[in-house]
Amino acid sequence: MANKIVINASMEETRAALLESGQLAELYIERKKNTSLVGNVFKGKVVKILPGMQSAFVDIRLEKAAFLHVADVYSSLDHSVFGEDIEETIPLHLPIEELLQEGQEVLVQVSKDSIGTKGARVTSYLTIPGRYLVLMPGVEHIGISRRISDENERTRLKELVSELKPQNVGLIIRTASEGCTEDEIKKDIDFLMLMWKNIQSKKDKVNSPHLLYSDLDLTFRSVRDLLGHEVSKLIIDSEKEYQRLVEFINTYFPKLISKIELYEGNEPIFDAYGIELEIPKTLGNRVWLKSGGYIVIDQTEALISIDVNTGKFVGKATLEDTLLKTNLEAVREIAYQIRLRNLGGIIIIDFIDMEKEENREKLFISFQEAMSRDRVKSTILQVSELGLIQMTRKRVRESLGRTLCETCSYCEGRGFIKSPTTVCYEIFRELRKIGSLRRNGKVMITAHPVITDLLYEEEREGLEEIERTYGFKSIVKADKNYHQEYYEVVKL
Repeated sequence: MANKIVINASMEETRAALLESGQLAELYIERKKNTSLVGNVFKGKVVKILPGMQSAFVDIRLEKAAFLHVADVYSSLDHSVFGEDIEETIPLHLPIEELLQEGQEVLVQVSKDSIGTKGARVTSYLTIPGRYLVLMPGVEHIGISRRISDENERTRLKELVSELKPQNVGLIIRTASEGCTEDEIKKDIDFLMLMWKNIQSKKDKVNSPHLLYSDLDLTFRSVRDLLGHEVSKLIIDSEKEYQRLVEFINTYFPKLISKIELYEGNEPIFDAYGIELEIPKTLGNRVWLKSGGYIVIDQTEALISIDVNTGKFVGKATLEDTLLKTNLEAVREIAYQIRLRNLGGIIIIDFIDMEKEENREKLFISFQEAMSRDRVKSTILQVSELGLIQMTRKRVRESLGRTLCETCSYCEGRGFIKSPTTVCYEIFRELRKIGSLRRNGKVMITAHPVITDLLYEEEREGLEEIERTYGFKSIVKADKNYHQEYYEVVKL
């Protein structure tokens, strides 16, 4: 079964799912009132230098100042970024107090959103992604995706990009460039250079802090980053977003237009593709394996721990064979869950301890292979004597669980429940489902007071839009005895 991208676009949020052979592999959620800032370029102002931490805080017009480490300051002092006539680049080992001063204006890009209690992280190494290439201003370098495995193709692309590359910039050749013509590569370079020149031009005309460049929204990023050779279709359920998408693709990626499709079914698109039922499963901390074993996933502030257990599985051979079979089954599920839940940072996996060294090696190789489909950079260490695999995975945005949930007030922060916004949007989807089957009449919504307050206030516009679309009247009733996640929507 071919891979597909399924996009559910509504007024309040956009959800994009990547299906691989019919199975949900990746899920991205972007809410209109909480859009990711990763990739945005700002003209910021240094507000504080911390020599003891070799870092600085930069005002980029957010609630919290952004964090800038000394290792990320280097390219901001290159002549191609600031237009200064510098003969030599400044070495990386200089202390931050010699590189930056309080009150200094700097050009920075958000590399990591605010996560938990931490503010956004920024870097002066700018990267502007296109469909086939990534532009790196001020860096004389050409790199190529490791996912392009054919050596002849790697050589062809490197030689082609070397001939076309402008001076004082670097380029990374993306996986999507495999098989591209010279004209396609040149158009991508021209497009990226135009964006970079616009950033430079705008920088000289505005005061800091100021936003100079915004990355594409989720719908367009899905085309740029996910719609590769292995994906046969992108299906979207909003006619307005579909038309916007068609215009974007016709302008920049005309070869992809045949892959874009408007969903016109009566059933909500995430229900039709079996995605809606899978999302709640990503919030649980226990995942059962087919053999009867299970894994437990716990996310803390410092790290993520994953524990493997034999559970109901007793095996048919020796104990060592039983443990190996459980561990190898867990490997595939863990790699899948890490990718689906977008787990990042330090991850510790506690496999069931095995005595034989060759079995530990087999486990490590299997896990590396299972993680090879993940587009996010990770580093995996060998299995320790205690049966642990330690790894790091780049964390750019909040995990899926942290996006959909908030700290639970019922258990004083020891677990998570769905946030009021998430519950409201679930109610909206339920209303749209009812409206698509039967228009007009009245609908009774009963929910916890926190939810009903949100429906009356911040989300009232969304509720009214649904009422206008489907021609029914909503009656909202608060019941303090309801759990915050529980609600009822009844057609009267």
